[in-house]
Amino acid sequence: MDAGGWRHFVVTEGMTVKHILVYVGLDRVGDGLLKLPFVRGLRKAFPDAHITWLAGKETSVYAGVLAGPVEGLIDRVIEHGGIGLSPAELLKRPDIRPVGADRFDLIIDTQKIVWTSLSLWRIPHKTFISPAARFALSSVKPKKGYRFPKSMQRQMLDLLELASGEDVPTPTPPLLVPSPELRVAALVMLPAGGYFIGFAPGSGGKPKCWPLENFIALAQNQEYRVPVFFLGPQEEHWKDQIKAQVPSAIFPLQQKNFGFDPLFTIALAERMKVSVANDSGVGHMLALGGKPLVSLYGPTVPEKFMPMGDRVTVFEAKDYGGQDIALIPRDVVGRAMETILQADPSPTLAG
Repeated sequence: MDAGGWRHFVVTEGMTVKHILVYVGLDRVGDGLLKLPFVRGLRKAFPDAHITWLAGKETSVYAGVLAGPVEGLIDRVIEHGGIGLSPAELLKRPDIRPVGADRFDLIIDTQKIVWTSLSLWRIPHKTFISPAARFALSSVKPKKGYRFPKSMQRQMLDLLELASGEDVPTPTPPLLVPSPELRVAALVMLPAGGYFIGFAPGSGGKPKCWPLENFIALAQNQEYRVPVFFLGPQEEHWKDQIKAQVPSAIFPLQQKNFGFDPLFTIALAERMKVSVANDSGVGHMLALGGKPLVSLYGPTVPEKFMPMGDRVTVFEAKDYGGQDIALIPRDVVGRAMETILQADPSPTLAG
């Protein structure tokens, strides 16, 4: 944060912060990966605090598939917290208390819905940080001229700066590093000397999914290259259809001895020459593998949900006439893939 921001007034300076509450609506895999820098920065700023992560509307991957990466960083995850569902909540007082205390020393609201912030504000606290209504309820506000960033990751890091007074740079990969054992397992599954092309046709919602037939057609065009399809739990039923049309395709996440471990997916992503993915959790994992990614967006916007990687090529439906992701032409994506592949024609090595 530059001098035009808020760093001259730190709300937690000189204050013992023992109990922290962070509110989010929910966390999908992609959200959880983008929020990891905030989580790590929060623990660094407040190493001795007990941190409660409150998913007010639904579930959080920090209580599930991403529990491992936040171990030691978050002390308690509350799911379906009942805050952020309806303005009617304002008629009853939220019943959320820190462990072993009457109130939270610090509450950080990461969203901008006014009535949700009002509901959170009624939880006993000393310091409250919220961007809702231009920080109207916040214990400290940015200086005049501050603009809340479009990037969700940068939004959260700015809130952390506001609470801690510490500069929090936007991180660059690798944020998550697979273990040597996972890298060996990926190497066994995708051996050195192979030429692997990744395809992630799924996403959390159908409007975010480029037509499956487009992914299949691109995979059919690969000749000596090996198409690797990354299918999450919601897309497993596509396996037979894809295999029938792309006999050379392999499906590493369907190997039951590994399941859907994000770190294993990142280890596999390191074996790719290039990948194509929708705006999805798997797309974020492919970017974290450090290899080129062609990322496709329909109704969502890359400015907010851009994967963490410096080798990402983005195509948006809006550039082709609307929000329907199917508007993105298959040949445009195919040419982008070929440009990347021609720049690095060598096979995948062991390292």
